[in-house]
Amino acid sequence: MGRNADADRALDAYLAASARLGDAKAFGLLFKRWNGRFLAHAWRLLRDPESAKDAVQDGWAEIARGLPQLADSAAFPAWAYRIVSRRCARSIGKAVDRRRLDAAVPAESQVAEEAPDSERLRRAIAALPADQGAAIALYYLEEMSVAEVAVALAVPAGTVKTRLMHARRKLRAALEGDE
Repeated sequence: MGRNADADRALDAYLAASARLGDAKAFGLLFKRWNGRFLAHAWRLLRDPESAKDAVQDGWAEIARGLPQLADSAAFPAWAYRIVSRRCARSIGKAVDRRRLDAAVPAESQVAEEAPDSERLRRAIAALPADQGAAIALYYLEEMSVAEVAVALAVPAGTVKTRLMHARRKLRAALEGDE
């Protein structure tokens, strides 16, 4: 982990501790720093922008209510991701009740033949099953440890490792054109 990541984690822990004690400005700064990441995470799980926004909004309400009980402020990211993940799971459950899950997942957009590498990677991640895409994004994009990803997704660490292994294999195949 780089120096900036350490500084970011320290700042987040400080903001979480301050917000936990009732500092509204600190909570606002946490919101500003994390809302976009939570939206991206929710979109990866739900594949629907409106459902993702709703899940994150509900997640923030739960975060605000639960923050005073958070014992370790440094655990804020994994703890908050877990809340957002649970909200997404509830949203999926509701969608399954209304219609088949397949109808809830939009069709993949056509991939341009000469897409830049970062765009190809983004599309390859988006094409992964939701559980694998979430694990990859939290581990690599959010630089969480396997243990933190496990907490965020409410699964055992071994499950996270398995999801990462399968996702890497699928990404490699997709990016090398073998799929």
